[in-house]
Amino acid sequence: MKIRILRQRFPEAEPFWETFDYEGSDEVSVAGMLDQINYKDDIVNDKGEKTERIAWDCSCLQGMCGACAMVINDVPSLACETFLKDLSGDVVEIRPLRKFPVVKDLIVDRSIINENLKKDNIYIGEYNPGEKKGYDHQYDTAKCLKCGLCLEVCPNYTSGQNFYGAMFANDCYLVAARNREKSKDIQKTYAKHFGNSCSKSLSCMDVCPMKIPTIASMAKLNRNKV
Repeated sequence: MKIRILRQRFPEAEPFWETFDYEGSDEVSVAGMLDQINYKDDIVNDKGEKTERIAWDCSCLQGMCGACAMVINDVPSLACETFLKDLSGDVVEIRPLRKFPVVKDLIVDRSIINENLKKDNIYIGEYNPGEKKGYDHQYDTAKCLKCGLCLEVCPNYTSGQNFYGAMFANDCYLVAARNREKSKDIQKTYAKHFGNSCSKSLSCMDVCPMKIPTIASMAKLNRNKV
């Protein structure tokens, strides 16, 4: 199996493709495969040339942290949740998320996500629930990993300067539901950075590893506005 990876030595460097031969089991995840390629002291590409280890992020390797988000065969996915046996063809193509600055190889800088939440005060603060019901959806919404997959696939999200994406909408709902005193301000912020610009392609829900029903968050926030 050929593993084709879009690499980048440092943030300002020119990206380039490099291919590796993988002869291990297809029962492993993409994360496990990357580990196996990086395992030897001397890393060589498919031309037999010595090269650097592949840089990529990971933490839990159980689909619970979102650190290993990348684009695998043109699909934004978690490397630890994507198994080689489920991929078609003899070539696996991997590249970093395109909507974030590349740090090195498959590692990207996703700090804009939390910076936007901090800038607009999207935090619960004192618990003062505004909804008597809806705990199931609040629980689902709170599962967000901040992995960035929903932003990668979103046709409306670019740099995160104006439109903040699906995870922002979910966090707005969660804060409004748990602190009614902040609800009015949250509504304005939600409209400014999400509600007024979302084209509702709902591609965010297709790639979300936690299957968060963002459309339900949107409906609840819109209902409260009315």
